Parts: sequence; C-alpha cells; structure tokens
Amino acid sequence: MMRSYLLLLFCVTCWGSNFVFGSMLVHEFPPLLLSAFRLTATSLFLLGYAWSTKRLQRLSRRDYLLLVPLGFIGTLVNQAAFFTGLQTVSATTASLVLSLAPITTALLAALFLKETFTLRMAAGSVLAIAGIFLVVGQSGGLALSRGLVYIGIAMLTFAASIIMMRRLTERIEPFIATVYSTVIGSGMVIPAALIKEPLQGSSSHLWAWALLIATAIVMQGVCGLVWNTQLRRVGAGKASVFLNLQPFVAMIVGFAFLGTPVTAVQLAGSVLIVVGVILATLKKKAKAPAPMAPGVPTA
Repeated sequence: MMRSYLLLLFCVTCWGSNFVFGSMLVHEFPPLLLSAFRLTATSLFLLGYAWSTKRLQRLSRRDYLLLVPLGFIGTLVNQAAFFTGLQTVSATTASLVLSLAPITTALLAALFLKETFTLRMAAGSVLAIAGIFLVVGQSGGLALSRGLVYIGIAMLTFAASIIMMRRLTERIEPFIATVYSTVIGSGMVIPAALIKEPLQGSSSHLWAWALLIATAIVMQGVCGLVWNTQLRRVGAGKASVFLNLQPFVAMIVGFAFLGTPVTAVQLAGSVLIVVGVILATLKKKAKAPAPMAPGVPTA
C-alpha cells in the first residue's frame, strides 16, 4: 500500500509542478503553439501505448458526437486558455483556481446529470471561494485580471470535460476515451496554432524543448496511466485527498524555480480552498471519479 501512496504522491508532485513548468514555457513559446507541441507529443505517446497494448478499437458515430465537442472544449479551449493565462498569472494562483474544478464539476453534475448538490457541498463551495478571494484579492476585492479570466475559463472547461467524459465512459473504456479525445483535440489545436502564431516564435533553447517533451509525456501521459492504476488499489476517496496537495506543490516548486514568494495570505487561502474542496467532495462511500484527459492541465 505504501508503494501506491508514493506513486500517487509522485503523480501529484508532477501535476503541481506542471503549473510552474508551464509558466516557464509560455515565455519560450506562444500559447497555442505550446499547446500544439505538447499535445502532439502526448498523443503520440498515448497512441503508441494503446497500440502496443492492443487496446485501440473502432468507435461508433454516436461516440464521435461526444468526442468532437470533448476535444474542442476539453483540449483546444482548455489548453489555449490555460497557457494564455499563465503568461500573466502566477503558477500558485493558477493552481489554486484550478483546484476549484471538483466543486464546479459537482455543480455541473447537479445541473446536467441531475445529481444531488448537498448542503455540505454548498458550505465547502463557500469556503473554497473565500480562499480564492484571499489569494487573488486586492484591497478587499477581487483583482479580476485578463489572465485570471483565462485561468477561470481553463477551470470551467476542465470541469465541463469531466462531465462529458462521464457520459462517454458509460459506453467505452476510459483510457480509450482519453486517447481519442486527446488526439481529436490535438487535431483542432495544431491548425489553429499554425494559423494564429508563426513557428518563428518558438524557442531556440534546447532545455525548453526538452522540458516541453518531458512534461507532455510524463505529466500528461505516464502520470495519467499510473494514477488510474493506483486509484483502483487505494480507492477514490483516499486518492482524492492527494489531489488537494497540488497548490502546495506549485507554491514550493514556484519558489524553488521562479523565486515566487509564498505569503501568509496565500497559505491561509490555500488551506481554506483545500478544506472547502474536501468538505464538498468527500463522501462516506466515494465512487471513482471520471478519468481526466491528459490534455487537461491538472491531475
């Protein structure tokens, strides 16, 4: 069991670091091109893994009716918004805003899947939102910058993609749904990036390309496979607690690599957010959450 916990901690550490490494890469590549390059690497890895394990399968037209919008919302819009936001928003703030995704997913599930939104969920939501106000507040109010709006869009599209993935995985295997949605999303991002952003804007530094490929394969490919495997061994309830460590990982790695200061207000806000998310999402008998597409910039 300890090995499973260590592997879950490894995944969360990678995903928390992803915010910091993304902040570094957006200064080396235009946002859409960065998304296109990373998604291409992730897609090739996932396709290679699916082919080597003989898990590729033919899908129906009905499946594609969900896969196409999932690729558009969960990959194209999500990745473009995420990396555009990281140009001006710190990795710590971005990770904290994205940590609201479980609560947002619960709200969307109540609206579209007719799931129950309980009083405990509402109380947790209030705590988490109060934490966000603490972290990004300015002079007692919310400093709603352009970058913060983009990160908010990334969080909303991530939550929406989880709802869509739930519907899709009622018919096909979660891993296959992830592979196809990532590849389809990549096919949308690549032409958009080539039209909007010139290739000449790409980095000339070898370290940037190495970091791009490594984060695409390890954080968006390998970690997803490891997480889903360990999830079945330790249970969704215990695994979900690890996910709440992402903002703290982003703070530590941001301080180490970017020199981003960690303030008492940020720590207080982080605690409120984490407690709120746990309160809103923890159940007595937790069901396994819907799988997350690798294109999504979080766990």
